[in-house]
Parts: sequence; C-alpha cells; structure tokens
Amino acid sequence: MIVSGIGALLLLLGAVWCITRGYGLYAVALVTLVCFYIIGMMLWFWSRVSDPVTHLTEVARRIADGSYGIQVEKLGEDEVGDLTDALNEMSEKVAVAEKTRTEFISRVSHELRTPLTAIEGWAETIAYDDAVQGDSLRGIQIISKEAERLTVMVSEMLEFARIQDGRFNLRIEMIDIAAELEDAIFTYGELMRQAGIEVKYDQPVTPIPMIPGDPERLKQVFLNLLDNAAKHGGDGRKVEVAIAAEGSVVIITIRDHGHGIPENELPHVKEKFYKGSSKGRGTGIGLAVCDEIVTRHGGRLLIENAQGGGCLVTVTLPLRGGEAHEKKN
Repeated sequence: MIVSGIGALLLLLGAVWCITRGYGLYAVALVTLVCFYIIGMMLWFWSRVSDPVTHLTEVARRIADGSYGIQVEKLGEDEVGDLTDALNEMSEKVAVAEKTRTEFISRVSHELRTPLTAIEGWAETIAYDDAVQGDSLRGIQIISKEAERLTVMVSEMLEFARIQDGRFNLRIEMIDIAAELEDAIFTYGELMRQAGIEVKYDQPVTPIPMIPGDPERLKQVFLNLLDNAAKHGGDGRKVEVAIAAEGSVVIITIRDHGHGIPENELPHVKEKFYKGSSKGRGTGIGLAVCDEIVTRHGGRLLIENAQGGGCLVTVTLPLRGGEAHEKKN
C-alpha cells in the first residue's frame, strides 16, 4: 500500500508539472489516470484486505462463542495470510484444549458417581439405626446432605460433557407441561418450605395444551431454576411460579424476592462456569445446561431482575411440534 501511495503521488506531481508548463491536455490525462489508479487500488484493498479481515473477524467471533476448531481458507502469502495461519492455529489448539477438558470432566464425574452412591446409601442406612443418636445422627445427616449436593454437581458436569461431545439428545414426546412443572414444585417445594421459603404457584386460568418435549430434561430445568431461586433469592422468603399459554407459546415464570443479580453480570449468567459475585457453592454449569435444553426445544430462557427486587426467570416453549429441534454441536 505504501508503494501504491507513492505511485499515486508521483502521478499527481506529474500532473502539477504539466499544468505549470502549460501542457493542459497531458495534465487532464494524468489526473484521469490517477483517479482510475486510486479506484483500482481501493477495489484491490477491499477484495484482498478489507473483506478477508472482516471474514477473519467473524470467524474469531464464532470461535469465541464456542465454535472451536473451525478453519479459514488461506487466500495468499501476505500479511492477511499470516493472520489466517495464526487464527487457524489458535482455533485448533483451543479445540484440543476444550476436548481435553471435556474428557477430563467426563472421566472424573464417572469416577465420582460410584463412591457417592455408596456414601449416600450407607448414610441413609445408618440414619435409620436407632443406636445412632444426638451429634452422631446429625453428622450422618450432614454427610447425606453433602453427598446429595455432590451428586447433583456430578450430574451437571456429566450433562455438560455430553453437550460438548455431541452425546446430548432429547427424547421428544407430547407432554403435559403444567403437570411436569407441578411435579417439580412438589419435589422441591417441600425442601424450600422447610428452609422457610414460601412457594406460591399460580395455576393456569385456562388448560395448557400438550406440547412436544422431553419430560425428564424439562423437569431438570424446573428443578434447577427452583434450586437457584432458593439459593440466591432465599433471603426474600418467597418464590412465585406461574404458567400460561399465550398465542403459539407456553410461558413459565419463576420469580424470587432476593437481592437480584448485578446488572453487569446479567449478560453472562448463562455462560458455562460463570459464577460472578455469587458466594453460593456450585459448578457454574447448571444454567448453561438449562439454556441448552430450552434452546433445543426451540424455546428461550430469559433471566432478568424483577421490578421491585429479586430475579425473574422466564422459560418460553413452543406449542407446535415443528418448533422443537436438535441443535448440532
């Protein structure tokens, strides 16, 4: 580009010289040549520099969003070509690192399952022994509770590993989504009530139609969202749940009355391993898994701060069967 600029400058100087010497026709010819030269250089710049750099920027953005391993075709042996080589190398290394991390998480999770199952089973057995009383019984109950918490974390990590390596699938059937939500509230609601958290469920005014979905996966979403509401909004002592059909979608809302989420953290709460300023224990995977499940159903998971305080989670799912889909990894 520097050489091209020097060439255009020399042509302009030549045109000025022609004008000073009274060679007007030659000056016009040189100025016209300069214009065509500049236009040609601009077209060359757009095709060989601007467009390729724009494409590389888009690819880099896709890699940042999780499309690890994608490669870009190299167009030439210039600076843009060197940048393409560097981007391809980075993408490949990130893909290898991500695969290694996923395999490690999967192996560790599988290895933890067996001892955790044994711990939970023996803790429950010992707790029913009449000879175990007082602090000993309390200790056994703590062991059981912590083993259960670790089991949930291991399940989340296994789900994450399945998503990353493409083994995460849905079993779509027509389901009563209101019944699935009510089962989740019944399952988790008692634990919340024992913790002093009121669970208010607004039943739908009109019946909710059957929708296509994976009942186990969607119930997993509801349980996880209720658990988050209890952990992060439990100090508000109330969680409100509602479901309604609106147009072509069914909308489920879960709202707590806690402190809410800092505004600068809201855009990141569904990212894997993101915990922000939360002091709660966990892997930071739960919401990422929930978002994946809802997205694969053709729906949307929205997390925002509610008016008046607390956090509002909205799950939107399509009523029609053609909306649900399997997203390829």
